[in-house]
Amino acid sequence: MSVNDRTWDLSILYNGFDDPAFREDLSSLDRSIAEMKKLAADASSLSDSDLVRRWITASETLNALSGKLFIYANLRFSANTGDTEAASMSGTLMNKLSANAESDAVLNKRIAAIEDIDAVIASGAAPEEYRYLLNSIRDDAKYQLSEKEEALFAKMNISGAAAWSDLQSSLTSTVRIDYRGDQITLPAVRNLAYDPDPSVRRDAYEAELKGCATVDESVAFALNSIKLQVLNECELRGFESPLAKSLHNARMKRETLDALISSMDEYLPHFHRYLRAKAKLLGHEGGLPWYDLFAPVGSADKTYTVEEAKEYLTGIFAKFDGELCEMVRRAFDEAWIDFYPREGKVGGAFDCGVPSAGQSRVLTNFDGSFSDVITLAHELGHSFHDRQSFRHAPLAQDYSMPVAETASTFNEVLVMNTAIAETEDKQVRLALIESQLQDACQIICDIYSRYLFEASVFENRPEEFMNAARLSELMLNAQQKAYGDGLAEDCRHKYMWLVKSHYYSGGLSFYNYPYAFGGLFARGLYAKYRELGEEFVPLYKNLLLATSVCSVEDCAKIAGIDLTDCAFWKAGLQSFADEIDEFCALAEEFAAERE
Repeated sequence: MSVNDRTWDLSILYNGFDDPAFREDLSSLDRSIAEMKKLAADASSLSDSDLVRRWITASETLNALSGKLFIYANLRFSANTGDTEAASMSGTLMNKLSANAESDAVLNKRIAAIEDIDAVIASGAAPEEYRYLLNSIRDDAKYQLSEKEEALFAKMNISGAAAWSDLQSSLTSTVRIDYRGDQITLPAVRNLAYDPDPSVRRDAYEAELKGCATVDESVAFALNSIKLQVLNECELRGFESPLAKSLHNARMKRETLDALISSMDEYLPHFHRYLRAKAKLLGHEGGLPWYDLFAPVGSADKTYTVEEAKEYLTGIFAKFDGELCEMVRRAFDEAWIDFYPREGKVGGAFDCGVPSAGQSRVLTNFDGSFSDVITLAHELGHSFHDRQSFRHAPLAQDYSMPVAETASTFNEVLVMNTAIAETEDKQVRLALIESQLQDACQIICDIYSRYLFEASVFENRPEEFMNAARLSELMLNAQQKAYGDGLAEDCRHKYMWLVKSHYYSGGLSFYNYPYAFGGLFARGLYAKYRELGEEFVPLYKNLLLATSVCSVEDCAKIAGIDLTDCAFWKAGLQSFADEIDEFCALAEEFAAERE
């Protein structure tokens, strides 16, 4: 694989599963797991400093090996879901690491019992940047089960929530949708929501709902089973609720979430106004039908080659920061990116950091549209975040979900605002503003609906098995609250619970509010950039660096931001409201011209 065919180069990891380096690392993984088991057996007899020193060495080795092996297998599978060898290897690795759960539990419990972390760090047993990690282990200890229970739970989860999640993935990826006489996949029919032809969008929407109805009860069974396991686990571990567990894992205060949600709620009418204006522009009375949520408006038909996309993005990023610009240039030139869609390749886009190489790998399904250029900017923002976190020691590189969208969304805002500022063509300007508002509507209205829906499922599950009709009712209720009169009451999407994989994780509940957090946090940071200019750049990098070694609130303080203050969130939302004002004015102007 190389730059020439615009696929990514995975040789920085391995040259295949038969690569001697891969086989050696796989054997080393077994030895590393055995070493952790021995350390767990010795833990009670070791001094605090000796324990931490040995644990850091063993953990860094294990994480490096498992991370490198997993990344290779997962990237191989993402590029080709027909790669059965990659799928099998991922399962093998999961099974191997599940055997380490008991050792983890023993060691975490012993580390959590250390009374004087300061003394351990002062002894040289742990670097200063592991202070946050060691304190986090202590904070997590009160939610830990016994060693045997942790090992049992890890084993049972493979055939529990993880298996139910696989069922949802399998059903939604294999169900055949009858669209205009052809049998197509669910992802394919959902992609037609972006088609410029309104009849295609409407027919695809109706076909999607009919197709979902053929698997809805099976997927409902999977969702009920996963959510019950999560509730039972929270009770066993002592979490007040799945939301409390999510916030704990995110290192985020409930006060921050409350400030975010209440601010979003206050600004919903502005987004409803945007949706009604778009509906009128498209010839609808009242609210917007669901199938036109992603309908293109205005005129921004310019397409880009990969090389043109590179020059466009590097031109913008060069004005912001040389390091970001150079990293993006390397990503294009050194085959970090798998660009084009093809049979068997997963849909969408993602970034994957590769710590062993100090690089990232990015998957997209690039077709040359400006939207795809924005997607590249987004994913390469993740890569830039990776680059900052790699400056930390190996066990201090992981950041929590809310801040994970910071650099990616900041890149989006930077590119979109530049594009809008540079155009004088009203049709192009309308298209660009609407594209930005379309995305904003997803992180405000749609994310809010997902948050409300998941909260209602957890609320009802202890007393009720929710069949497909009941889940659809809860989803429509959530959409009514979030979208209000912005959507046509008789044309919403009752099966959003079925098609969104984020609900189907036993270990990651409420995978929704972090997107709203990231979108608005990045927008607030962009406002800081407009205010401070070049002085903002080092502050921004320090903030990204801090995301893996402090809470989200302490991280934000680096930029002088109080996340528990609604004023911060409302400032970002007001910037969207201002754009909605301009969009509505332009839409009214074009609607009048059409009449």
